[in-house]
Amino acid sequence: MIIPAMCYQDPDAAVAWLAEAFGLTEHDIHRDDRGKIGHAELRHGADTVMVSGPRDPGWLGGGTANPLASPISLYLVVDDPQTHFERAKAAGATIVRDLEHLDYGSHEYSARDPEGNLWSFGTYRP
Repeated sequence: MIIPAMCYQDPDAAVAWLAEAFGLTEHDIHRDDRGKIGHAELRHGADTVMVSGPRDPGWLGGGTANPLASPISLYLVVDDPQTHFERAKAAGATIVRDLEHLDYGSHEYSARDPEGNLWSFGTYRP
C-alpha cells in the first residue's frame, strides 16, 4: 500500500477544495489548539491521501514545497472521467491536459490544485 502525504500552505482550504473539485471525502481530521488542520486523511474510494499544513524547514528532510516544479503527479482511477473532468473545471481546477483517450486504453486528464500540485484522473488500471 502506498499513501501519498501532501503538504499545503492552507490545509483547511485544500481539504475543502479537494472535496469539491476532485470528490475526495474527509475521513479523519486532526486539528490543533487553534482549530487548524494538522493532519487530515481524505478518501477516494478505499484509497487514502494524507494532507497536512506547513512544517518546520527540514521536517522529513525537505524544505518549502515547490509543487509547480514537482516531477510527481498523483493518479487516481475514476469510473467516469468526463463527469470528473467537468466537476474539476467547474470548481476552478487548472486543467493542464485536456481529457483524452490514449493508445493504451485509458481516458484521462490532468489538473493542478490551487497550490499547484499535479493530479491526474482516468480509467487506467495497471
